[in-house]
Amino acid sequence: MKGIFISVEGPDGAGKSTQIERLKEYLAQKGYEVLITREPGGTVISEAVRELLLDPKHKEMKPETELLLYAAARAQLVGEVIGPAIEAGKAVISDRFVDSSVVYQGIARELGVETVYEVNRPAIGEYMPDVTFLLDLPAEVGIARKKDQAELDRMEQESLDFHRKVAEGYRTLAKRDPERIKTIDATLPVDTICDMIKDKVQALLS
Repeated sequence: MKGIFISVEGPDGAGKSTQIERLKEYLAQKGYEVLITREPGGTVISEAVRELLLDPKHKEMKPETELLLYAAARAQLVGEVIGPAIEAGKAVISDRFVDSSVVYQGIARELGVETVYEVNRPAIGEYMPDVTFLLDLPAEVGIARKKDQAELDRMEQESLDFHRKVAEGYRTLAKRDPERIKTIDATLPVDTICDMIKDKVQALLS
């Protein structure tokens, strides 16, 4: 069985974790060994970088530093986990991938889309998702869903204007690559979103 690579993207609060768990169950029923990972993170080294990136104490972090750290964590994750899993025929579901860097650092931080792709080319190599599900959510809704958390990380603490740029950036990216990026309204009921994702994955598997 050929390995497949699926990423799930969206603003904070879009409900990615819930849909990833349901997608894992669906793919397991289809006979796949399923690996779930996240960005930044997924390996010992990448998780250490995650702590550095998301620590609210590091408010002075430069956008360029942020971009390079995300790429470093991604390189380790692809080399150590994602690449080998796909080559072994597994289904990999990643909570965020390079699209997050394009949107957060390239668009919202205004470093430029092409700059982000150039920096990440050595990190991702030949591995791009076969399909990406964008859970589209207004920034205000996402922030409202997150406010009950005990502590928000450095990125979640950004301004409403920043989160609006992120949400719009995702929509822009989806228009650039509609074949790969499938946009789903994240304000829909959880079961409805799940069914829409399953339909699109079934088409991919076919």
